[in-house]
Amino acid sequence: MKASSAKAKGRKLQDYVRDLLRLKFIDEWNLLPKLEPDDIKCQIMGVSGEDIVLSPAAKRIIPYSFECKNQERINVWQALEQAETNCENRTPVVIIKRNRSKVYALMEAEEWVNLIRSKYAISVGEGEEGNKDIARESGKDTK
Repeated sequence: MKASSAKAKGRKLQDYVRDLLRLKFIDEWNLLPKLEPDDIKCQIMGVSGEDIVLSPAAKRIIPYSFECKNQERINVWQALEQAETNCENRTPVVIIKRNRSKVYALMEAEEWVNLIRSKYAISVGEGEEGNKDIARESGKDTK
């Protein structure tokens, strides 16, 4: 594959991630602060650093740093290392895709579990009552 074709393929994934973040955190976001489209941008191809550039306001809402890889064969460990190098004390996430596949995100397992936990806690409520709800749902009653 020519270098220009590879860059275009990479740029397409960056655009997809940028547009997905804009959809979820601008168009469908009902909380304050409101973000603007310029708060979530793609890095210029060939410039070092993270692939999705977030404004300070966006970084407060989206505490992740994104590295995008649209390749048939990917060195996962090298991609994770690159993401960790560029993450600026935020959680590194590697977004991967290859031809005719879905888009996937790679991140540290502990952070992934925290995401699941925070989503579940919001849906059932935290605290003693939330714990009782969780226990009832799992078939274990707390007294």
